[in-house]
Amino acid sequence: MAESSPSRNPSTREPTTIRQARVEDVIAIAELGAHVFTATFAHSVSPDELQNFLDESYTTAAITKDINDNTKDIIVATKPDGTVLGFGYLTRGSNEPCVADVDDKVELQRIYVHPSAHGKGIGGLLATRIESMAQERGFKNIWLGVWEENHKAIKAYEKWGYKQVGDHDFVIGSVVQTDYIMLKEL
Repeated sequence: MAESSPSRNPSTREPTTIRQARVEDVIAIAELGAHVFTATFAHSVSPDELQNFLDESYTTAAITKDINDNTKDIIVATKPDGTVLGFGYLTRGSNEPCVADVDDKVELQRIYVHPSAHGKGIGGLLATRIESMAQERGFKNIWLGVWEENHKAIKAYEKWGYKQVGDHDFVIGSVVQTDYIMLKEL
């Protein structure tokens, strides 16, 4: 993916750059991922189970592995000073039973935005770029999983044209939560 030039974020009027994540972004992505995941899920799981999940998913080693995974494209949204405001994943080869019969599909695995940047259009910029990347790679459909209690995210995905097509279990330690599976035709 080519570097993106800054675009005017209509909600903040501050230039926001959407670009491919680089190795030097690993720490910022890991920290932001752990922060957002904790803010979203900490009330629903025990501290030990939360920490175990963070240790598996949001360490610098885990994010470095993701950046080097040829089935994943990771993008970041940055402020003019380079501060990472958010990130998103486009993941090829993943599947869910409720979308198994959907042709030419790819997963929008994550869109995480720092809480201080919520409501400023960063998530929309990331989603738009991920969808463009999917189309550039020949995909006709994009799907995602979102926690049924993350009403803010569900509302955003619906606004962006995603529709619920099923659900699945999302396990954090001994806690089983429900994720809605949402699909969008590109």
